Amino acid sequence: MKKSFYLLLLLILVNFSAAFALENEKFVGDRSAVSTYEKDRIQQIESRILEIKSMDKSKLSSQERKALRKEIQQMRKEMKGFTSGGVYLSVAAIIIIILVLILII
Repeated sequence: MKKSFYLLLLLILVNFSAAFALENEKFVGDRSAVSTYEKDRIQQIESRILEIKSMDKSKLSSQERKALRKEIQQMRKEMKGFTSGGVYLSVAAIIIIILVLILII
């Protein structure tokens, strides 16, 4: 009786958390909220990366190649900042619920 009650409670909470995750995905996953500055900066970064790829790097010195690598790494980090998504709270809620149920039973 006690286990079936906890199982039923777990199923209900999982369903609610899944519904909230789908509802939050509309807001978190929407990339149209990116500002115009970020869109312009993304285009600048993409054009610079294409420019670097088309360069003849055999004529560059080792210091210049190292500087290009650092520049690309910085641009990649900046791009990740623009395009990174969020973590849904529902996943954490499910883990916490499971841990609580394990401790109770």
